[in-house]
Amino acid sequence: MEQPMKASLSRRTFLAGSAVAAAAAGLSLAGCSGGGDTTSTPSTDAGTTDPGAAAQGGTLTGACAYTSTNVNPIGNSSALMLGATWHVFEGLYDLDLHTYKTYNALAAGDPTKVSDTEYEVALRDGAKFSDGTDVTSADVVNAFEKNMADPTYGAFLEFIDTVSAKDDKTVAFTLKYPFDSLLKGRMSVVKVFPASLTEDDLKTKPIGSGPWMYDTINGDDGGSIEFVPNTNYNGKYAATADKMHWDITLDNTARTTALQEATVQVMESVPDANADQLVAAGATVDYIQGFNQAFLMFNTLKEPFNDKRVRQAFFYAIDADKLINNQMAGHASPVTGFLPKEHANYHEASTVYKRDVEKAKSLLKEAGVENLEFTMVTNNNWVKDLAAQIQEDLKEAGITMKNDEQKINWSEYAESADVLPYDVMLTPGDPTCFGNDPDLLMSWWYGDNIWTQGRTCWKKAGDGKFEELQTLMQTAREATDEKTQQETWNKCFDLLAEEVPLYPLFHRELATGYQAEQITGFEPIATTGLVFLGASVKA
Repeated sequence: MEQPMKASLSRRTFLAGSAVAAAAAGLSLAGCSGGGDTTSTPSTDAGTTDPGAAAQGGTLTGACAYTSTNVNPIGNSSALMLGATWHVFEGLYDLDLHTYKTYNALAAGDPTKVSDTEYEVALRDGAKFSDGTDVTSADVVNAFEKNMADPTYGAFLEFIDTVSAKDDKTVAFTLKYPFDSLLKGRMSVVKVFPASLTEDDLKTKPIGSGPWMYDTINGDDGGSIEFVPNTNYNGKYAATADKMHWDITLDNTARTTALQEATVQVMESVPDANADQLVAAGATVDYIQGFNQAFLMFNTLKEPFNDKRVRQAFFYAIDADKLINNQMAGHASPVTGFLPKEHANYHEASTVYKRDVEKAKSLLKEAGVENLEFTMVTNNNWVKDLAAQIQEDLKEAGITMKNDEQKINWSEYAESADVLPYDVMLTPGDPTCFGNDPDLLMSWWYGDNIWTQGRTCWKKAGDGKFEELQTLMQTAREATDEKTQQETWNKCFDLLAEEVPLYPLFHRELATGYQAEQITGFEPIATTGLVFLGASVKA
């Protein structure tokens, strides 16, 4: 029997912007002085769920495109486990990943402003962890302190001076400087767990206060994660199924087959070559412009990559438009600034790279570099398909590239007394799973953290540009008006485009596939990871 067409390929716009600039994008301000949106809810049907409502039955199923064995909610940057974290844990405030609005999670309401640098947050009445114990301010303080000490998340939270328990249900924050415009969104980075959990607990099977709890966890390729409802949850977004099951399937063909045959309801990261095939089989494929990007990262302590002219030469030599058209099937946008054009805080950088082989050659000559040979460490995920063209493009500019495709062990790229043993790296990244204000996005790759202390080693470069960026970012953080903040961020974007210690080749649209006949209330997001909050199985 002929298969009816049930859905077509669709494209949706990435809603983005800082709290200060959110109004320009039609988003509610999430201020911390009592004037913010205290009733904002996810764009899914989750807000209609009664507190503590029972599951509606069936099993929610997804096919995930990334692996990880790290379930620890502290400092987690895994696409797989961050997605799991959104379902198992709560912050004081959480982000609706569809709109980037904050909503009250463990917090009963907006922060109460005591002074420009002091705030108090009351906890939701009756909030419990999945083991039945009450969520207390001591648990929140412990979670914040451990995340503040984390080398990854610490950069997001450096504005906090101290966190303390005013009483069992009230948490007091003292900030180092005013941070009104970004406060609630940044607090959402910290997920709360019982202070009694040991390091082993956090690494094996941690518990939270979210609508779901872990049943079994195997984040390796071919493994699966099983979730069951947290029956002690009393928030607004209760689990809407009896179970949730995620298959971890790195192979694109296997993941496509699973959705095509409807053995899963949702598929993460649809390969462009398979989108039409899935639509023909009755699935829906949504493309959403986000901040997911392939980027080049340079070892800025290693000659000749310590010279920005050499780094710039790479971006002039590589034909990004051709990569977009051929390898990405058009589902990406050219880089004209650090942020995609759809972002509310977009600024066209003073340096925009378009292919210019002669310009690349000229820059190499200025830097005194001839017959450059180097090794590209290429992550063995979707970016590996870009390497061959990049190699040919660079060859035309007189650069010889050897491609070393591997599953990158990020622990090898930490701060070291020695120069790290790599030249250039090609890998994807997307910190919008934590939030999307410009300060957070820049803090991820360019803050005083593992990226600049190790990896790019830009902090050690000694040219003063890292320090210049930090000063500009701090000025923007403390800005009290939108105009000053945006103008300062624009200077940051210009500096990054000029220095390119790590910089995107393009901004990718994220493709998610789902069986609309099997699941309702599901909406894809613009970042990696799957969100089933508010989704339920169709009868």
